[in-house]
Amino acid sequence: MITEDSAQEVTTADRLRGAVWGQFVGDAAALGVHWIYDLSELSARFPGGVFGFEAPAAGDYHESKTPGDLTHYGDGALLLLESIAEHGSFDPRAFGKRFIETFGSADYGGYLDYATKGTLKNYKRFTESNLPGDYDFQQGADDAEAATASRLAGLAIRYWRDPDLATTIESLTRVCQNNQRAVGYMKYHGLLLVELFLGHDVHEAIENAMMKTASLTPRLSTELRQQTKKVLAETGKEVTEATLEFGQACPLPQSFPSALHAFLKHSNDFETAILANLRAGGDNAGRGAMLGSWLGAHLGVDAIPQEWRTRLTAAPRISAALDKILLDEER
Repeated sequence: MITEDSAQEVTTADRLRGAVWGQFVGDAAALGVHWIYDLSELSARFPGGVFGFEAPAAGDYHESKTPGDLTHYGDGALLLLESIAEHGSFDPRAFGKRFIETFGSADYGGYLDYATKGTLKNYKRFTESNLPGDYDFQQGADDAEAATASRLAGLAIRYWRDPDLATTIESLTRVCQNNQRAVGYMKYHGLLLVELFLGHDVHEAIENAMMKTASLTPRLSTELRQQTKKVLAETGKEVTEATLEFGQACPLPQSFPSALHAFLKHSNDFETAILANLRAGGDNAGRGAMLGSWLGAHLGVDAIPQEWRTRLTAAPRISAALDKILLDEER
């Protein structure tokens, strides 16, 4: 657990690294328990308890993967991180092309969610009567679930000081989620990361991010404020109870407040927060990616168990891409 005094000693570089590592750890830890909604089933399948990095069973959504691997969310996040590292910036066409080539390949054995399927379908439809090079990769699926939420940290650490961050977040979101609600929630997510990078108190960071997002997305401002107020009012509840109330499912109006509650409930303890999220069932990978990024940004990379970071199959790739982005960002 990180105390308030030690949290104040965390450097900005630690927070930037923490956001990315936390995002990937939060996703991968959920691999074997992802999308189990019935908590009695979760208990029956794991009678000794859920402690992260469980192996997927045959017939599960991620049965082709092994502990330490990323879910399909994390696979997309890694594509984005490496695209930004390679090009030195976010290029929707470069990322979109890499996304199509990876998830549209017969060699990809992971799960394809609605956002991915819709994005592949829209690209295919366009290129049937147009040149592929004319596609702007801003016509993703009409989807407001956790796809972009699970990969946003990679973009946030590159653009956190850029006054046009919100515009860049919208461009990233529309690659796979051409949906106004998704855009609004992603701006909230990204601006919250920035507030945490700046070292602000958790409650101050949430309030600042909510107010800034509301001014950028006035049509969604009432929903965002109501969601946040409800989360703040329910911090006395345990994570499982609150998640069942807000919703275990993927849509952002459920997954976002559930993740935000877990963040507020255990804001100074990365491991406790992640495990509480896993044990609440449902889309704990999508929530875990958001939650892990916020915790990492708040507490810094050293608050993430080293064993969990090194357990990631993609750890060398994450480390290499992250180092390059941060080096470029410093210049």
